[in-house]
Amino acid sequence: MVLLFFLLLALRVPVAFALGLSSLYAMWRIGFGLDLAGDLITAGVARYSLLAIPFFILAGALMGSTGIAERMIRFFRVLVGGLPGGMGVVGTVVCLFWGAVSGSGPASVAAIGPMIIKGMEEDGYSRAHAAGLVCAGAALSIVIPPSIGLVLYGVIAEVSISQLFIAAILPGLFMGLTMIAVLPFIAPGGHHRALAALSPEPYAGRPYGARLWHGFKDSFWGLMTPVVILGGIYSGIFTPTEAALVATVYALLVGGLVYRSLTLRSLYETLAEAASSSATVMLVVAYAALFGWVITVEDLVGTYSSGLLGISDNPWVVLLVIMLILLIAGMFMDAITVMFITLPIVLPVMRTLGWDPVWFGVLVMVNLAIGLITPPVGINLYVAANVARLSIEHVARGALPFLLVTLVGLGVIAAFPSMSLLLVQWLR
Repeated sequence: MVLLFFLLLALRVPVAFALGLSSLYAMWRIGFGLDLAGDLITAGVARYSLLAIPFFILAGALMGSTGIAERMIRFFRVLVGGLPGGMGVVGTVVCLFWGAVSGSGPASVAAIGPMIIKGMEEDGYSRAHAAGLVCAGAALSIVIPPSIGLVLYGVIAEVSISQLFIAAILPGLFMGLTMIAVLPFIAPGGHHRALAALSPEPYAGRPYGARLWHGFKDSFWGLMTPVVILGGIYSGIFTPTEAALVATVYALLVGGLVYRSLTLRSLYETLAEAASSSATVMLVVAYAALFGWVITVEDLVGTYSSGLLGISDNPWVVLLVIMLILLIAGMFMDAITVMFITLPIVLPVMRTLGWDPVWFGVLVMVNLAIGLITPPVGINLYVAANVARLSIEHVARGALPFLLVTLVGLGVIAAFPSMSLLLVQWLR
């Protein structure tokens, strides 16, 4: 089954169908009736928590199409654009902020990538470095809450999604700071002059305080989005699943009534885009249920998890092996597929060694975020290459400095679980 799965991937069969076909082959060889497949596929997607995925995708798409993203970029350009690194700092901050809106790495690249890359180029950055920063920054969307990846991890591992969201805040911000730390080494000279020319209209040329105030007023409703989503979750007003629907309604209200930038045509195009993206994700989830069922029936979970535990008596060695597996898997598969294939095997190891499931979930997300920017199948690389009109190789080289520092950040988060658990323990 596993060999057939990778063979189909090599033949460029879409991941969802590679999972489904290889699973059906295994069911046939084991001797189970294929009529069972329909029930397993249905059970794989018929989970209330998974409703968060299409609605978070739709909310992010709406906020991109209604101009909320552009207003936020203008505000952050005024706020932090004067720091060393100029538009690079702006791009990183916007990526982190947008991660709290979309929850999806590729969706973030598509929504805010064109504006950030254009601004960074005008600021003197090479197009490859600009695309690389967007690629790496948007990858943190699956770490910064509300994250689609964390929702899936919570469903698979049966862990509180609210606690996962809280735990991911500090590690997500820390990863963003590691990226900003690289910018002075690749930033061009003279960025302050370039940024002055880029100051947003209609308040260009005014004192900093006045420009900041105007930028804040212009982007206020967009800036409130994470406050509404995360504040409602943490205060117990609504669940993470309900928050996705709240975010969608909020985006419709802001775009339609406040900014008045939502037209019937743009609404139709946004719904079509969100439906396509959601279908891609949910197909993988559905067929991964078949794959996971075969793994369970054949007791591959017990076999391979015992093998992992037998590698060493040192838990840190086992953790290093697991992270290497996730990083390597992320080079060839998307984050959702990696989770459905690897988590059933590594979660028993986590429980046996007594690791905190919330910290482990954040660690898994950081691993998978790195996978979004590693070739040959880094999805963010493909989206960024399409947006920047560059080859995958050029974007990968531009993303290399950010890849290296995110690996360092991954090591720090693994070594210091308290970074992930501090807010969770404080809010209990």
